Amino acid sequence: MSTPKRIAGCLSMLTVASAALAQAPQFGQPIAPADIAPWDISIGPDGVGLPPGRGTAIEGEAIYVAYCQACHGEKGIGPSNALAGALVGGIGTLAPDKIPVKTVGSFWPYATTLFDYIRRAMPFQESKSLTADELYAVSAYILHLNGIIGATDVLDAHSLPNVRMPNQDGFIPFPRNPK
Repeated sequence: MSTPKRIAGCLSMLTVASAALAQAPQFGQPIAPADIAPWDISIGPDGVGLPPGRGTAIEGEAIYVAYCQACHGEKGIGPSNALAGALVGGIGTLAPDKIPVKTVGSFWPYATTLFDYIRRAMPFQESKSLTADELYAVSAYILHLNGIIGATDVLDAHSLPNVRMPNQDGFIPFPRNPK
């Protein structure tokens, strides 16, 4: 093939490609904010977005036994299966001379992360199935097992963000929007 024919072929391909790129895809339809709202359930460290409800560790024990113990073990100290991790223990193991045990009590920086994760992903076979009161109660139970809150301390949208986790200062801040 001669050079002029190659150049003409390339130009024709570029013309077709630019015409194809100029046309926007015609898939789906615009989504309304009301359609997004049920999926917009993120909870940050400040607790914005926490639902109304309340719970204590005493109330959470029965919920834990019913929905969590089969995978995370009795009182969260050891998983019953290889996919689930321990939820309790490991405090003080995040040191250079120790084998780290990453649990809710030893590693997680915010109590709201616990609530958010349980809300999204647990129980494993029925994610997003617990009520707000059940979520607060089972979160309280796990925090209590780690010695972070008392058995009768009430967790709700106001108190949960104020729970101070043992490893809260163990992370290097990373600004998401550096200026």
